[in-house]
Amino acid sequence: MSNSEKYSIPVQLNSAVNDAHNFKVLPQPTGIYPYKLELSKLLPHEKIEKLRESMTFHLVGDTGSARHSPFQSVLAASINTHRIDSEDSPAFLYHLGDVVYNHGEASEYFSQFLSHYDHYDAPIFAIPGNHDGDINPLVEPYESLEAFTHVFCSKEQTPIRFGQNSKRLTGTQPHVYWTLETPLARIIGLYGNINKHGMIDDEQKSWFKEELQRAKASVDKQALIICLHHAPYSSDSNHGSSTRMIELLDEAFQEIDILPDAVFSGHVHNYQRFVKHYPTKDVPYIVAGAGGYADLHQVAAHANPTVSPLATKYGKVELQSYCDTRFGFLALTIEKVVESDNLKLSGSYFALTGAFDSHEKPECVDHFSFVLKNGKVESNL
Repeated sequence: MSNSEKYSIPVQLNSAVNDAHNFKVLPQPTGIYPYKLELSKLLPHEKIEKLRESMTFHLVGDTGSARHSPFQSVLAASINTHRIDSEDSPAFLYHLGDVVYNHGEASEYFSQFLSHYDHYDAPIFAIPGNHDGDINPLVEPYESLEAFTHVFCSKEQTPIRFGQNSKRLTGTQPHVYWTLETPLARIIGLYGNINKHGMIDDEQKSWFKEELQRAKASVDKQALIICLHHAPYSSDSNHGSSTRMIELLDEAFQEIDILPDAVFSGHVHNYQRFVKHYPTKDVPYIVAGAGGYADLHQVAAHANPTVSPLATKYGKVELQSYCDTRFGFLALTIEKVVESDNLKLSGSYFALTGAFDSHEKPECVDHFSFVLKNGKVESNL
């Protein structure tokens, strides 16, 4: 199918199911309000000083798969090889959710996650996906996000109880929604619960707006990045766009009078780079959910009767690049612009060739960059 036969704008499903009753109560935070973690507390001082000039990190979502997927291990190895070989030396990996399918069970963490990322010798942060928070009714009862909280949100670093001697230690994120403070970026992570198109309660919504308000004090020094699992905009025919997430974000941006520099999500198992044209700047909305789950999701064709173009009231949004047939990951770089008091953000999406070779070098299939104050996104491919 040619690209001209596929949508170049976001779509939404024609049949939407009201699954609000599936919402799960969130676990208690393990850190103190406002749930902030400083990268400087986890990396050596020398490393942090280098990150004040340029910082690179990885982003990927939906790496788990209850069904057999050989691409899980191949992609994880490719990410690790990129970390080792890259001159930029990515400082950490930010996981966009769905670490473990289908029900976030502790017994699945080794086979679906730890065994693949045990050799990634840098911090791995995460927001939960809908599958991470779900509960398997056929096994001994456990709380929603119980295993996720232990792996990523423990009060101190310890061996993972069900890690089967994994070298990775538990993370110390303060909550399942939280903010990562880095020298060049403030990364706000949201949790959309287990609902198909996400659902965020009033408590988290209030926290999010307060975090945006706090971000206003450092917009000239830090890029503002939002991460959430459910994709606000998507052109795929499996999930489509989440109007709940669009409305949540735009309401908060308008009320606080601030716009992010980029928004990243997973949930949809492919790569899509959108640009939303706000009156004052362009904001990239990027889906990076092709992390290894057995099935990929395709960008919808115009002839597909299950989807329709997203309503125009949600703004002018364009799909500028996508990859829906290959697994891959993002590398994002934020750096100071030497000749001006500004920051530049650039990203590259690397896709596997399809060979089951853990030593393969993935191909860069999309590259974009923009100077934050200019507000215009450029593609270099």
